[in-house]
Amino acid sequence: MDDLHACERGLRRAGLPLLIEDYSPFEDVFTRAVPFLALVFVGESLGAIDLTWPWWANVVAVLAGVAVLLAAVALVNRRGGRPALGVPARVGPAELALFVLVPALLPLMTGQWRSAIATAASNLVLLGVVWAVVGYGVLWIVVWSVRRLLGQLATSFALLARAVPLLLVFSIVLFVNAEMWQVFSSLSDTQVLEVALLFVAVGTVFMVARVPREVREIERQAGAGTPPLRRHQLVNVGLVLVVAQGLQVLTVSVVLGAFFVAFGVLAIEPSVVESWIGSAPDAVAGTAVTTELLRVSGALAAFSGLYYAIAVLTDGTYREEFLEEVTGSMRATFRLRARYLALRAAGAAA
Repeated sequence: MDDLHACERGLRRAGLPLLIEDYSPFEDVFTRAVPFLALVFVGESLGAIDLTWPWWANVVAVLAGVAVLLAAVALVNRRGGRPALGVPARVGPAELALFVLVPALLPLMTGQWRSAIATAASNLVLLGVVWAVVGYGVLWIVVWSVRRLLGQLATSFALLARAVPLLLVFSIVLFVNAEMWQVFSSLSDTQVLEVALLFVAVGTVFMVARVPREVREIERQAGAGTPPLRRHQLVNVGLVLVVAQGLQVLTVSVVLGAFFVAFGVLAIEPSVVESWIGSAPDAVAGTAVTTELLRVSGALAAFSGLYYAIAVLTDGTYREEFLEEVTGSMRATFRLRARYLALRAAGAAA
């Protein structure tokens, strides 16, 4: 059993928890998130507060809210045969319903029905986020991808050297264009963020479109001799690919965004910016950096990330090298999976 659990931990740390057989959202996802969910659950006792009341009334309301939460927890625990305030060893549908609905009762008790609906909806969304992050091992995938990126710096720079020069020249031409500054200086921060998110969404679509074929290729090369992956396991491997490449795209975007901020501070005088946008630029905290510079640099950084994502997808040499690196890293994980399945089979036979 110790070897079996060690294999399961290894699969989780590789960002592939769904390669674990009999992986359950109740036992393997939400149960692991109990400390976090409990913290949110207790914090939502503040939902009984009404800012129009005097302070002592809000204190009473919070205490009453805590009492309601504890009573609900005790009721569900006793129904499950546990001590009244015990921590569940397995989070099931009853515990999840408790987390979503009971905190919404607190603002409802004080007549804040909109707040009650918002609390229930936000808790439901939070459970979905927990399932995505914990269930698919997103945090471990990010850690694995960062280690791989740092461990392959030389290769990464070689790949960047093929795609970035043309991108940099093209972006500099846009950067010193008056219309570029006029467009983005007239937008609000929210609108600039929306434009950046649009670029991110388009780039993500391009990356995801290639994933199914590449996952099958990785399974063929790295997973030879092991049972075929099921659909949800293929999705987990595909998520590893998307995050790994997404980190490379993010690195390019951040580096180029920082470059444009520095270039703008050194090469573009405030008087030039004023002539372009028709008003004095807005300095950030009295520095040489302006709001307009940050907006233009951020927009170009997002555009550069989109360009890089498309460039590496259409560069056959890059795709081959990228998949070769990931496949090499995956081989150890698939060997671990083979050992894990053998241990499970031996345990079942015994």
